[in-house]
Amino acid sequence: MKSVLITFDQAYYERIIATLDRLSCRGFTYWEQVRGRGSKTGDPHYGSHAWPSMCSAILAMVDDEKVDPLLEVLHNMDRQTEQLGLRAFVWNIEKTI
Repeated sequence: MKSVLITFDQAYYERIIATLDRLSCRGFTYWEQVRGRGSKTGDPHYGSHAWPSMCSAILAMVDDEKVDPLLEVLHNMDRQTEQLGLRAFVWNIEKTI
């Protein structure tokens, strides 16, 4: 099992949830408002007067065989609208209860 942290512009929310549903990735935690700035491109998401947009984040628990299909869909979304910002990071889950 893997943990996938997805950080994204709030405009992506419905599409990401639909993708998780379509791939039967059931377990996740969602943070509606997070702030951040991409490491290479894209506008900051600070929720401030100068940078009013906000990000969201999802931490999903994903079966190993579903990670690559999920990342492929997310990467395609990001390529279509790169300025919005979407990133995904994968960690191994060693134990769970």
